[in-house]
Formats: sequence, C-alpha cells, structure tokens
Amino acid sequence: MPRLHPPQKSAVLELLPFVGIAPADISVPHAEHELCAAWADLSAHSQIGFDTESRPTFVKGQESAGPDVVQFATPSRAYVLQLRHRGCVELARSVLTARGVIKVGFDLRQDQTQLLHRLGVQASPLLDLDRVFHREGYPRSIGIKSAVAIVFGQRFVKSKRVATTNWSNERLDARQVLYAANDAFVALRVLYALGLNSDELRDLVVGGAGFEPATPAV
Repeated sequence: MPRLHPPQKSAVLELLPFVGIAPADISVPHAEHELCAAWADLSAHSQIGFDTESRPTFVKGQESAGPDVVQFATPSRAYVLQLRHRGCVELARSVLTARGVIKVGFDLRQDQTQLLHRLGVQASPLLDLDRVFHREGYPRSIGIKSAVAIVFGQRFVKSKRVATTNWSNERLDARQVLYAANDAFVALRVLYALGLNSDELRDLVVGGAGFEPATPAV
C-alpha cells in the first residue's frame, strides 16, 4: 500500500474553518439531575465521541496527575465532565465501561493509560480513528486536524494556548469548555463521514469481543 501524507500545514491554513458544536449544545454537569440526564443521553447511543484533557506538566520528568476532564459527545450534544466532582467520576466510569457504547476518538493510548491510573478503568469498547487512517496508508498518528482536512476539506481550529491551560481549575472558562467539547464532537463527526460498515467497525473496535457494532447513522 502506498504511503499517504497528511495535508501540509500551509495548505490547511487556506481551507475554510470547520464549524463544530455550538456552546448552547454543551453541558458541564455537576448536579445529580444533570448527571442522570447526561447518562440517559450518552447510554442511548451506540457510538459517542470521546477525549480527555489534563493539566499540563512543565517540569522534566514530572508525571501528569490527569486526566482532569473527560468529554463525551453525541451527534447533537457534548458533555464535559470535571473529575474533581465525585458524581462526574462515577458517570465517567459508567460511560467508559458501557458495553453497548463505542467510544470514538484520536490517539487515545495515553488517555487510556491515564484513565486506568486515575479512575481504575479504561474506555471499552474503543475505536481509535488513527487506526482507520493508518490502515489507509497514513502515519500511525494522524491527528484530528489532519483528519478533518482530509475528510471534510476544512480547517479544524485548535488553540495551543487553550490546550495548555489548567484543566484542574474549579471552574472551566468558556474557551476550555468549547475546546474540550469539540475534541469529542468532531471525532464522532469524522467517524460518520468515513462511512464504515459494521464489518469494518468490528475489525477496528478494541475491547468489543462479542459486541456487534451498529453502522453509524449519518
């Protein structure tokens, strides 16, 4: 198979911006009724977008204590869970281990390691979209920005300044909430756009033994 290359950064900068999820469609649940509503929504879908955020480390050799935030997304709504809240921890564990829900994201190896350390669980069943693009001949870790450029011909804007903010803050600001939500939401949009059938999903999903994945609805 010929090796494929992601679009050059200069070419991506010329693309029209990708429109992600609207702030009005993002929830940051804390209260019990908010967490229950989030679980009802997330557990009703066979595929959801997924990612994590961690407070950055700036000292060489220092290990991250994260993740501090776990985010999930359905086709119409995103949920940003702050793990400083006990209820969010329990909801995150429930969603991450829900057998009927495939968690979909990009480059999730480190996320899985951190989740096991912080929560004692990992996401399963899991679909890392980097595997899909690598199978087609792209580098092993293509990343969400290159994937959006390839699939949609658009530019997904991710702020490095926001990425390196303190995700363990008691209250996340609006930029952090939108950044986290879109990482999960856009991953799900990419999955839908790829048009994988149930056999392809079965081959790519990790931790889904005995699980029959449904074909994503466009």
